[in-house]
Amino acid sequence: MDADLTFSSRRSPVVCLHGCVASSQSLASTVGLDVLKLGGNAADAAVAIAAALAVTEPFSTGPGGDAFCLFYNGKTGEISGINGSGRSPKAQTLDLMEGRGYTADAPPSLFDVLNVTVPGAPACWCDTVHLFGSGKLSLQGVLGGAVELAEVGFPVAEVTAHHWAKGVAALRDAGKELGGDLLLDNRAPKCGQVFRNPALAQTLKELGERGKAGFYQGRVAQAIVDVIGRHGGVMTLDDLSGHDSEVITPISTEYKGVHLWEPPPNSQGLAALLLLNILENFSVKGLGHNSSDYIHVLVEAVRLALTDALCYLGDPNHVTLPVQTLLHKTYSQQRARSISMNRAMEGVKPGQMTGSDTVYLCVIDSQGNACSFVNSTYMAFGTGLVPNGCGFSLQNRGANFSLHRNHLNCVAGGKRPYHTIIAALLTDSAPKPQLLAALGVMGAFMQPQGHIQVLLNMLEFGMNPQQALDAPRVHVQYDHRADEWVINLEEGVDGKVAKELRRRGHRVNWPVTDAGSCCSLHHSGEM
Repeated sequence: MDADLTFSSRRSPVVCLHGCVASSQSLASTVGLDVLKLGGNAADAAVAIAAALAVTEPFSTGPGGDAFCLFYNGKTGEISGINGSGRSPKAQTLDLMEGRGYTADAPPSLFDVLNVTVPGAPACWCDTVHLFGSGKLSLQGVLGGAVELAEVGFPVAEVTAHHWAKGVAALRDAGKELGGDLLLDNRAPKCGQVFRNPALAQTLKELGERGKAGFYQGRVAQAIVDVIGRHGGVMTLDDLSGHDSEVITPISTEYKGVHLWEPPPNSQGLAALLLLNILENFSVKGLGHNSSDYIHVLVEAVRLALTDALCYLGDPNHVTLPVQTLLHKTYSQQRARSISMNRAMEGVKPGQMTGSDTVYLCVIDSQGNACSFVNSTYMAFGTGLVPNGCGFSLQNRGANFSLHRNHLNCVAGGKRPYHTIIAALLTDSAPKPQLLAALGVMGAFMQPQGHIQVLLNMLEFGMNPQQALDAPRVHVQYDHRADEWVINLEEGVDGKVAKELRRRGHRVNWPVTDAGSCCSLHHSGEM
């Protein structure tokens, strides 16, 4: 790769011989490396890191959230996955929501108890180790590093303290008396302070000793039901004990000989594939990296892909989804024709059918296995509800349900909502696919956009993995209040580009400082 960079790539790629890990926190990454040194494989190490991040970044992730996993088998080339997202309580119907005065135009607060779905992460951790692990380490052994971190404590890093403080309001809402369990003297810990979480250590011990039953039955389950019930929620012990992960077949699309693999619905991995298919109809390299033409085309394609995903994506166990029709190349050609190079689209409608906060981590081991793993409580600390004596907060993933009765993603009992967290893998197009990379991006609806920007940075613009992550990013958001799309351009994008995009009719925020964090690991060989 020989990229002509217009930005400063601040770090060099790390090159390893016997396995490598990548996460957002060095202590958690060390826990994963320790598992590899003990003989564990990529899946074992990924779960160890996910649990450690629950200790070191409780505002973003934890046992109270959800997870998705993609696993590449280095021996067979097989790509498998686990959907570790939870379902709504069986009693949580649209009639219940409407009976409490909530509508599509007046939904509950993002932090309302009715947005708690069953936490899926603990089951996903168990299943990842059971289905994909080395068999050399018990679940208890895999979780041991996280337990030690929680018991002994860890010094809070500067960026961690910053995000902890930003999310502290969710823990202090009226009636959330147990939010202090994730604070020091009722405040977010400051940089350098040592934070201990013995309650979370106990929760992780019980999960390691008893497996899923240690979380979805007994003490922890009762504490979850109790705190939800006190705040007006309807989750029951049966909702928890009946939960399980789902083994999934990842979906993919091909771009210039490279396959991008994503989790299927209810995950928004579909949006990333739709976006890549649309962009395939343009000479991306010829547009120039982060030029006004490139960003214009990227933004318009994001608008089309997200509009389709938000319209057609839901829980496939409840509704029929037109996934194959959406992923057909002729459909993307049709959508691409909607894009004018001279002017932003006035309105974006779904195509016609012919028929947060998050943590991401990845591991590649010495056997060539790869685990791409994402874990989240959605927004900072989720609902801010903390079960007594458990050391974690409960997610607010149910905020992604629609309250429109005929929508595919309409709330219903025992249903999984549209899910923003996605993990990705890249392979070649051989019959036995060879691994090229594991990658992911943090930041809700930024995730599919980030996947594609990192991919194009490498494939089209010749960047190495570190450069591809350091490159200034573009984040497209929909402003519901203003009923318009907004482009956020990171520092490093030329101001003249922002000006030209405004001339074409885009609403632009420039410069912004954070459009989503990324992690990526690459296997030997060139892309």
